[in-house]
Amino acid sequence: MNGGSATVSFLVRCAPLVALAIYPIWADTFGLQLVTKCLIWAIFAMSLNLLVGFAGLVSFGHAAFYGIGAYTLMVLTSNFAATNFLISFPIALSVSGLAALVVGILVLRSSGIYFIMATLAFAQMFYYFVARSKALGGSDGAYVHIKPTLNLLGLFSVNLADSLQFYFLCLVLTTTTFVLLAAIAASLFGRVLLAIRENEHRALALGFPTFRFKLAAFVIAGMLASIAGYLDAAQFGFVAPELFSWHQSGTVLMMVILGGLGTLYGPVLGAFAFTLLQHYLADLTQHWLLPMGILIIAVALALPRGLAGLARQRSAAR
Repeated sequence: MNGGSATVSFLVRCAPLVALAIYPIWADTFGLQLVTKCLIWAIFAMSLNLLVGFAGLVSFGHAAFYGIGAYTLMVLTSNFAATNFLISFPIALSVSGLAALVVGILVLRSSGIYFIMATLAFAQMFYYFVARSKALGGSDGAYVHIKPTLNLLGLFSVNLADSLQFYFLCLVLTTTTFVLLAAIAASLFGRVLLAIRENEHRALALGFPTFRFKLAAFVIAGMLASIAGYLDAAQFGFVAPELFSWHQSGTVLMMVILGGLGTLYGPVLGAFAFTLLQHYLADLTQHWLLPMGILIIAVALALPRGLAGLARQRSAAR
């Protein structure tokens, strides 16, 4: 009986992944691109959830690493013709990881509202630097003229310019990010982050070097955010300083809150719900931010655990 229940539970958890895998069978080009955008935002939201939901570090400048990933792809393809995914992708991760390390060392010495303002300040610094840099396109942005291709030892090739192939690449990277964060949550590292979120002084008294744990989480989250930025630039073929803006950080934070702070699949639900609602509400009214804001406030008040908490309540009721 227990084995049967476990099997059913496993199938239920895998159902969304199976649905996304077979979605292209009946999807048109626009629908495919829309869900691809949802997957990219899901990676971005999961990366922020590692900071906010697990470590209790509310960052309002997380978009800085999203923008770094996008601009790194633009620079590599425009100036160095690094169109191989296996070259440009690791470089984007490395650049964002280094930036997150430097920023993290500086901002993690503060906490609370001071940490929020420090992360916002660094993101705005990146924003104005890019906006005033002619080499990076300035305030007008720049195009990614050549999209990367993934060639693995001649066994198979993935062209990111092809919407179907790009969709499956995003699906694989989203799934990989989810599995990675699930492994982190189940590890000692993840448990220490939860302890830091609940009571950092107690975790420090127990002998854990909390600064190092927070810095490691900050770097990992920054690198994961750069994956989303890299994919954003590859999908739309255009980058702009707005990728670094506080609006971008605020949007992904709303996705995390909407889906459920501190849950594994909550940010994914939040990313899909927010992106799809934004799309359909924008078709109904140009003031779509008003109903969206009301909805998010209602969810935050009625569902402290977000959409993930609602799904868990329904499962428990059954």
